[in-house]
Amino acid sequence: MEEFNRYPKISYAGFWMRFFAYLLDLILVGSIQRIMLFFLGEGFIKTALSVILFLAYFVLMTKLNQGQTLGKMVFGLRVICFKEEELSWSTVLVRELFGRYLQKIIWPMYLLVAFTPYKQHVIDLLADTSVVTENYVYLLLQKEAML
Repeated sequence: MEEFNRYPKISYAGFWMRFFAYLLDLILVGSIQRIMLFFLGEGFIKTALSVILFLAYFVLMTKLNQGQTLGKMVFGLRVICFKEEELSWSTVLVRELFGRYLQKIIWPMYLLVAFTPYKQHVIDLLADTSVVTENYVYLLLQKEAML
């Protein structure tokens, strides 16, 4: 199987960059949820819609923006896949649906990012993805084009 998107280890985003991008995404999603669900009373429907909005944000933003949520855009990060040139729906669904669910249950697994060579957490390992610093990758590609 052909491999894609292999970059020098320095180009992979570390724990803190990813953490702050995720934190910004949480603020954005929380704001969207509050605005859209303001008039609903407490209960199952509001909770279900809140979860759907949360997951839809990450799935749709990641797939439709070439691996970037708004938080990743602000911090110059992008999700890449090592087995596909572009993220497929199946990769995004595994990473964002299953991964977000698992991450909420077992949040310490996210700390694995600090200890793996390509800065991957458990779901990145399962989906064969990682997060790169987009500006560094852009410079690498420009340098290769000049050669």
